[in-house]
Amino acid sequence: MTNIKLITSNLKEELIQGIEKASSIYILTSFVMKSGIQVLKESLKKAVERGADVKICTGDYLFITQPDALRELIAIDERIEVRLWESKGISFHPKAYILQFQDEGCLIVGSSNLSRSALTTGIEWNIGMDQSIERDTFQEALDQFTKIFYHPQTITINIETIKSYEKDYDKYHQAYPNLVRKWTEREEIELTLPNTVEVETEESEFVKETAAPYGEIQPRFAQIDALEELNTTLEEGYSSAMVVMATGLGKTYLAAFFAKNFKRVLFIAHREEILHQARNSFKMVLPDKVYGIYNGKEKEGQADTVLASIYTLSMKRHLEFFDPTDFDLIIIDEFHHAAANSYQRVLEYFKPSFLLGITATPDRNDNRDVYAICDGNVAYRIDFLEAIQHQWLAPFQYFGVYDDTDYSQITWLGNRYAEEELLQIQLREEMAERIVNAWNKHKQTRTIVFCSSIKQAIFLSDYFNSKGYKTVSLHSKQTEIGRADATKLLAKGKLDAIFTVDLFNEGVDIPVVDTLLFVRPTESLTVFTQQVGRGLRLHSEKRHCVIIDLIGNYRNADIKLSLFDTSSRDRKKKVSEIQPEVPIGCFIDLEVQVVNLLEELARKRQPRKQQLYDSYFKVKQELGRRPSYLELHLKGIADTSQYKQEFYSYIGFLSWAEELTDVENEVYKKFSDWFIEAERTSMSKSYKMVVLLSMLYRGKQDWYKPITAEEVAPFFHKYLTEKEYRKRIDFSDAGSKKLWEYNEERISKLITTMPMTKWSGSSKELVKFVDNQFWIDLGDVGLEDQDILFKWTQEICEYRLHQHFERKSN
Repeated sequence: MTNIKLITSNLKEELIQGIEKASSIYILTSFVMKSGIQVLKESLKKAVERGADVKICTGDYLFITQPDALRELIAIDERIEVRLWESKGISFHPKAYILQFQDEGCLIVGSSNLSRSALTTGIEWNIGMDQSIERDTFQEALDQFTKIFYHPQTITINIETIKSYEKDYDKYHQAYPNLVRKWTEREEIELTLPNTVEVETEESEFVKETAAPYGEIQPRFAQIDALEELNTTLEEGYSSAMVVMATGLGKTYLAAFFAKNFKRVLFIAHREEILHQARNSFKMVLPDKVYGIYNGKEKEGQADTVLASIYTLSMKRHLEFFDPTDFDLIIIDEFHHAAANSYQRVLEYFKPSFLLGITATPDRNDNRDVYAICDGNVAYRIDFLEAIQHQWLAPFQYFGVYDDTDYSQITWLGNRYAEEELLQIQLREEMAERIVNAWNKHKQTRTIVFCSSIKQAIFLSDYFNSKGYKTVSLHSKQTEIGRADATKLLAKGKLDAIFTVDLFNEGVDIPVVDTLLFVRPTESLTVFTQQVGRGLRLHSEKRHCVIIDLIGNYRNADIKLSLFDTSSRDRKKKVSEIQPEVPIGCFIDLEVQVVNLLEELARKRQPRKQQLYDSYFKVKQELGRRPSYLELHLKGIADTSQYKQEFYSYIGFLSWAEELTDVENEVYKKFSDWFIEAERTSMSKSYKMVVLLSMLYRGKQDWYKPITAEEVAPFFHKYLTEKEYRKRIDFSDAGSKKLWEYNEERISKLITTMPMTKWSGSSKELVKFVDNQFWIDLGDVGLEDQDILFKWTQEICEYRLHQHFERKSN
């Protein structure tokens, strides 16, 4: 392609020529058709086979994308990454093709979606541009593509998610056979109401952290304890750790203090403003270091401390700009995102001496999988309740206001309510009036309002303004005022409130904010915790934070108050105990109707079997296949110990859920006693499962056959001492410390007396130990049983070992 070119026909030829030599191929298109995939199929297959990075993102807007097209796409090669933008009723119309070569690239933007006619015979206009013409524009396109591709509003396309999409696709096409007419109507009613508040303008679009009001920067509050624990972690030989520290306690400063121990540091964040904030914080702690930003616009990759955007690093060519061993320390900000594919690719590439994850909310989407990334080593933890008790964060006054919306009539889409149905309830003046009245009754001076959609934020902001208040709606599509300008006006008292959707969940703080207003159903407890943290920073102009929360019969309503509860998590509360125990100086005030509603919801809580099935099914959708036991534990919402409580074993659950084949069901019935034994045998230490793991290493034909303690000893010792956290947990008492150095006689004696003798004595003859021979008595194991029996035993063993050390670490 030469410079800039207008392409009005046969885009296929331009694309295929580019794909044949491209090292990176990124396609963003509003819909895909099976015919379009067939046009590019062979070229994309060859590109992947020669090592090209191929990412394709399409959308579900008006359900034009064909399920068969998605199947065709993922069948080309498993290395092609495909994601689907869930439009939630908002138009999704991009058509862009980004091709990168060794040193150059081209960007094609226009009217062509991924269909045969659009790529060949259709009347289409596209503009093709060489990277050399406008490098900043090309880089901006790359950056924006990656942000969309990994946005929380996209889902990974696999066999399971296609099945789910196809159900919605069929339902939609039955309801709306005339898509062209429906499309036109939808476009005409898009709500894009402007805001009318006059604002002052500032040059900077970044909200910077204010310098600490005390002289030289020194660790303070929780930072002192956290830093001590991190340094101990280093001394003990760990290679990774996580710090869970409530918003407002200075996680970034803590990371900077810890970075003094290392020569070269990489700091990774998912929002660009966080990179600039972090650089300022690091400079105050380590002023002599050289700092560089590596993101969509800047490429300062040779500094002592590099602060990088995950969206840029997740691209193959940018990741490979660095050597895997370039950095001694890698810091992941907002570590609860680290389980996402973009982070996984980066973490698998780099080989630092130490990995530090920092977060206020460790559980991504209420899951546990981030723990696995740092080997379950949580070096330090303090939540916002404990910080309030230490007077390191502001106390709160929580007002639960009754919302009479019947959310049970609104379609639940697995992780959120259907936006169009929700809007029909929310965009009503009587609802807005109730919100204004509740706010007026309890508010203080400066408010952040958390909404569930851009349309709701705009509607409520306009309604408040019509009542004489000064407010703005701040969201991703706002162009009249930037985030920095709005936050400065709020801090100065020139705005009463900012209405927002997700912009203030992470990374941006306005310490003077003293009121939070929630006008959205709580779909994620993690997000709710992040949002509460926006109002808890200490400030000289506030004594406490007021939280005004509309509570209806939505999901999580009956458990969200547990986030404010300081009572023991182990104590089971009665249904009547709705009111949580809160820190001194805080209180919770619930309207009578709210108390009645929460008690009713607690009584009607979903049956446990269905909860377990829903958790399992979500993980299956995410992976595109049946999850292993450990994968279910790491990625699922439910407490996996409940599977064995309810079904005796995970395999028992799979049988109940009709997830096993006929052959697998036969194996389950034949060996169910063993699966139950492996799952339920008591484990104060890991020894039983370590012995079982050593047996499994012998292979599917021999793993259950007799073995001696002496044969197990080398593996047993190596496993428990090669990771510092295992050694510290299960070889920690005085007697076991003698075993840190290998001694076959002592190790064998321990194995004989602890796991082998004790397990054989409690297993109802399934596990046997006679004449120094230890084995699993499974009876007749046919050749046809071996693969499945071995695989399931291995899954149970790996799960129980991980769960054991995770639990002990916590």
